Amino acid sequence: MKAQLLAAARREQITESMLVRQLVESMLRVQVDSSLPKVGSVEGSRRDARFSVRLDIEDHLILKRRAGERRMPAATYVSLLVRSHLRGVTPVPRDELQALKRSITELRALGNNLNQIAKALHHGKAGAPGLEHVATMLQIAEGLRDHFKSLLIANEQSWRQGHADAHG
Repeated sequence: MKAQLLAAARREQITESMLVRQLVESMLRVQVDSSLPKVGSVEGSRRDARFSVRLDIEDHLILKRRAGERRMPAATYVSLLVRSHLRGVTPVPRDELQALKRSITELRALGNNLNQIAKALHHGKAGAPGLEHVATMLQIAEGLRDHFKSLLIANEQSWRQGHADAHG
């Protein structure tokens, strides 16, 4: 029976104890009155549900390094990886997101200034910057746009790199 249990667990790619737990939960669901909450439904409804993962030493070291590169705890990094995979999104770490938000604020101010300059040029007001100044500001704005784009691409690639390392 132990050999059959081990073989079934391997087929399901889970531990023997997890297989036994699933079997017991299944049996209890069949025998328990349907008006009572199902086994696991209370645990599954908790927002902070936890589980454990066993890693090889090498994988654990890679995990700690990658989490450290993003200045976050390893558990938070794993949570983001799982969420990213399940929802098909690329997370932006908090520090990077805050930097992007600050930069967007600066771009908004630059855009307001460009609007004021455009109005002054349109009305022919004296002392308005010339086209040379406007062209310089436009280059700065385009440079920032390209920089943001490269930041987001690099962020996405770094998350995909972890996936490539795991499967490459």
